[in-house]
Amino acid sequence: MTDISTRLLLEDFALDVEIGIHDFERAAAQRVLVSVEIEIGPAPETDSIDEALDYDFLRREIGALAASRRFNLQETFCHGIIGLLLARGEVRSGRVTTRKPDVYSDCAAVGVEMRFARGTQGTSEASSEPAG
Repeated sequence: MTDISTRLLLEDFALDVEIGIHDFERAAAQRVLVSVEIEIGPAPETDSIDEALDYDFLRREIGALAASRRFNLQETFCHGIIGLLLARGEVRSGRVTTRKPDVYSDCAAVGVEMRFARGTQGTSEASSEPAG
């Protein structure tokens, strides 16, 4: 049997998030662009959404997390998203990127990228690096 893996993508999902440490960031929610790439097992062999991890789950759960509290750091928000993803057993590994495009006028965005992989015991290892 062929070992097939599937990657699902959600790119530049725009959300208003209460996030940031600077006084000018605390005044109001700001736009955050969230991108997620996850690897799951084989894609379903049937054409049924009931057997697939659908994009609505990603949008709904990430949106609920964003609305649930204030975040000081993008890293904390990324870790929260990774927790949501790993709660789904079919997610093997992935990448989460958050970017704040409206913070500074002299750059396109400031951001964080984290990569994660489910460990052999069902745990995860995550690494973070600046994204930009």
